[in-house]
Amino acid sequence: MKYWIFWLSLAGVPVLSWLLSLNHRWLRWAIFGMVLGLYVYQPTAINFLSHEWYTGTSRGMEISLIHLLALAVLLALALRGKRYRFFPEPGIRLYAVYFLLCLPSLLNADDAVIGWLEVWKMILLFPFWHAVYRYLRATGDVGCVVVALAVFVLADFVSVLHQHYGGRFQVCGVFPTWNSLGAGMNLLGAVFLAGYLQLGLRRWMGWLCAAACVGAAVSTIWSYSRASIATMPVAYGMAALGSLIGGERRRRVLVRLTPVALAGVVGLCIAWGHLVDRFVNAPKQSGETRREMAYCAHEMIKDHPFAGVGINNVTLNMQSPHPYRDRAEVMMGKELNTGGIVETLYLLVGAECGIPAALALIAWFGWHVLVGLKGTWTLRRREWHFVATGLAGGICANILQGTLDWALRQPMNLFLLGFCFALAEYLAGRERSTEGAERSVG
Repeated sequence: MKYWIFWLSLAGVPVLSWLLSLNHRWLRWAIFGMVLGLYVYQPTAINFLSHEWYTGTSRGMEISLIHLLALAVLLALALRGKRYRFFPEPGIRLYAVYFLLCLPSLLNADDAVIGWLEVWKMILLFPFWHAVYRYLRATGDVGCVVVALAVFVLADFVSVLHQHYGGRFQVCGVFPTWNSLGAGMNLLGAVFLAGYLQLGLRRWMGWLCAAACVGAAVSTIWSYSRASIATMPVAYGMAALGSLIGGERRRRVLVRLTPVALAGVVGLCIAWGHLVDRFVNAPKQSGETRREMAYCAHEMIKDHPFAGVGINNVTLNMQSPHPYRDRAEVMMGKELNTGGIVETLYLLVGAECGIPAALALIAWFGWHVLVGLKGTWTLRRREWHFVATGLAGGICANILQGTLDWALRQPMNLFLLGFCFALAEYLAGRERSTEGAERSVG
């Protein structure tokens, strides 16, 4: 039944595109739906090639509601006569380089079909990024995007509350894991902290930002994700610093920052017992498994430095007849506890796709930190300065979290990151855009 619904929805995309092209407000609702579609990503996802048994970063060839809406938005903009280059910004070019450098690894893959599952996910990011970026270039409607992201955070926070008070220790909201929840909330929470600090509570947008910031921060704490909590000060610290430097008068920002700091201290005191338990009393096996997987990945990189062992194939290479598990056992002087996925994102990509692909991934991430910082400078004392400032902090925190886990390869995190990258690229190049119109923040 689910497949029939999908094919009917796909057949309706051209009709939807035509309707969206007739009215800007309808197009705005489609973009809003792309963001809120992340909330129902799993329930609306169709898996055409399921490998749920596999322990890897991709377990199926999925397509969800957000991808259909992205396609509809692209076709609608084309019908309205909007034409753009396929690689209009350096960020999407770097992603294309990273994507191309991952493809040769399929030649080394034990199971190319398993590898294709990750490649498919990477392909889907192209139309998703273009839909967001082209919409912003055509309309300049940053306000719609910010409001949609805030509503998404608050909706996810409702799920977090339900799970937390339902007795779950580590919550994940609508994200697949608590690590991915923490990464997503750090990325967006920094934006809304900067929004509250710069707008205050004089406007409805300021109230929305304050509420979303609280929801994001509490969600991260209740996830008890060590990686997310460790990088949380980077996201919020950069947002606060950027607001002090380039936002409104510093005195106003400092006054607004005071209750935030007090609330943070109170929240830290309330959650202190659980936080200490997560950091100090974490199972030794967890740290040992990380080291074991890192040793295995290092051996894979030594054998296949340029093309890796195959994208999404690391788990298969932990098994016989491959020697990597045995080598790691010799190096560590003991039998390994378990198989699994390499925890460090960059080491994982290096093992799967080779050193060039890992460097391209780092360059892609790093570029968008620079883009966020550029927007922080060029948009100072302007209405959307807080978005650029928050994105710089949130992206930086996500990059650092990538050294501790691989959450950014989860589909929801990848598409959310791609959404924010498109927003950051647009804001950084806003001065040269002649199509976008200024929008009020309320």
